Amino acid sequence: MRLSTKSRFAVTAMIDVALREDRGPVSLAAISERHQISLSYLEQLFSKLRQQALVESTRGPGGGYSLARHADKITMADIVAAVDAPSAEELAAEGGWMNSELWASLNDKMLAHLQSISLRQLVSEQRAKGVAVEPAPAPSVKRGVFAKPKAAPMKITAPNSVFALAGSLMPSRG
Repeated sequence: MRLSTKSRFAVTAMIDVALREDRGPVSLAAISERHQISLSYLEQLFSKLRQQALVESTRGPGGGYSLARHADKITMADIVAAVDAPSAEELAAEGGWMNSELWASLNDKMLAHLQSISLRQLVSEQRAKGVAVEPAPAPSVKRGVFAKPKAAPMKITAPNSVFALAGSLMPSRG
């Protein structure tokens, strides 16, 4: 188990999604802007996170990513393993020195520690630090075809027939 920049960015992005989970899908462009992480790099990370069923994607306008499970069911170890899983070549190269008991023990302890930290705990820590989440955006103006507003009907007080006209011109007989 390694803790790399890739892992750090993945954990940061997952905290961002979890902080905003009540607002619907979070776009990668918004995460990229907030944390100054390359959009293409985030796309690679979220592809791996989606493959491991940690996030779900929603396509289309208003789309983005949301948590696939509750934040208390996702651990830091899940996130790190999803984005930093060693390749077969890396495992083969590590075979000689990773087999020592010291390294195996260290790896087990680090894995146990990461498994003890839930995404919900990380989100709670961020909220306790006063991390502000921007208010939900106001509903945008709907685009599309609109019916023109109907004008109020005009009330005509003039006579509408020849007989009514004659009646209005002649003095009333009484």
